[in-house]
Amino acid sequence: MTDAWLIKNAELINENRRFTADVRLRDGKIATIAQGLEKERDEQVIDASGLWLLPGMIDDQVHFREPGLTQKADIATESTACAAGGITSFMEMPNTKPPALDRDSLEAKYTRASETSRVNYAFYMGASNDNLEAIRALDPKAAPGIKVFMGASTGNMLVDNPETLDHIFRDAPTPIITHCEDTPMIDVNLAKAHEVYGEDIPAREHPLIRSREACIKSTKLAISLAKKHGTRLHVLHISTADELALFEPGPIEGKKITAETCVHFLHFAAPDYERLGFLIKCNPAIKDESDREAITKALAEGRLDVLATDHAPHLLEEKAQKYDKAPSGLPLVQYALQAALERVFEGKLTLERVVEAVCHAPAKLFDVENRGFLREGYAADLVLVDPKRKHTVVREEVLSKCGWSPFEGETFSSSIASTFVNGQRVWDGKTVDESVRGQRLTFDR
Repeated sequence: MTDAWLIKNAELINENRRFTADVRLRDGKIATIAQGLEKERDEQVIDASGLWLLPGMIDDQVHFREPGLTQKADIATESTACAAGGITSFMEMPNTKPPALDRDSLEAKYTRASETSRVNYAFYMGASNDNLEAIRALDPKAAPGIKVFMGASTGNMLVDNPETLDHIFRDAPTPIITHCEDTPMIDVNLAKAHEVYGEDIPAREHPLIRSREACIKSTKLAISLAKKHGTRLHVLHISTADELALFEPGPIEGKKITAETCVHFLHFAAPDYERLGFLIKCNPAIKDESDREAITKALAEGRLDVLATDHAPHLLEEKAQKYDKAPSGLPLVQYALQAALERVFEGKLTLERVVEAVCHAPAKLFDVENRGFLREGYAADLVLVDPKRKHTVVREEVLSKCGWSPFEGETFSSSIASTFVNGQRVWDGKTVDESVRGQRLTFDR
């Protein structure tokens, strides 16, 4: 394996610029960005004429199910899917079994990832009603942030004690990231749906049960607490047009309250429930076509700062159950970047804006050291995209352990030609090099 590469004639998209250049990779870093570089003796050369060269995507919201739920997914399989999709770093959620609610359980996940992850990794600490002291003691360099479920969740990870919630926002040593849905409102809606449908609640009812009102109420609460305490708050997976007015447009620099949406909210809408059913059941729910259009526009103008996946795989047999038992979540990392780029081909987002939302903004938001940009001296986390080679998704190529994708049968306008992690080519357009290991993300705090 070599990490001495020369990428020739690529079109670089970086920091709101597009330009053609050559890129030399040495010792895991971007050594040189210039035109007319000549091959050196030990280098492998890629002629990237006609290809886009982007920083690797940093996905700040994934569920990889390890430990405790590895029948659905694990760090090895899902990081492999990341590599094939151009995602070079992930930040994983704490609601595993056991949940990452203290330093020891958090560090155990880092140890697991060091052994098996094909891409770079970080893990959030979770919040609960009774781990306030562990949150206060968290080393700010040990995790990208603290995840607070302010709405429906499972196990010990729903923070619904108002005093505890207030203290978490007051004392958090890192950014707080929130899942915002109001559980009591959802419970009332679910009871009404059972009155009408019994156990056979159709998928189309999901966005009415996990309603826009439940999202709005919870998001407003999070913002009010952040403003009260001056907290660095990042609100995850915005799914409604109604919430957009709560956030400011413009560049992420200087914002203390930021928001993100996910690729499935740009791609799917309520009519897709008839075709895909519980395969696209997720929390918060995919809502109306008007929401999809408003979210896309808000991402374009910087009112939404980050685009992520909320990758959350489940087995097909689980998804085939009735509404109450069919779990929420979609496997997305392998096709997330291609799905996002479809909005570029449609003219709804610029390529530069997508790169900002999936690469630069997560790096800035979480103070990620030396990643997220095409800069000399930075880690060589790169993705080459072929904008002219179409790609139709088929089940046989799905690398996530769950073995299916909501995008099956869809044809994307682009393909992922190569992915580099710390200067090593982990994906060559056809296969993943399973010998590659990512590194633990570090935070400049």
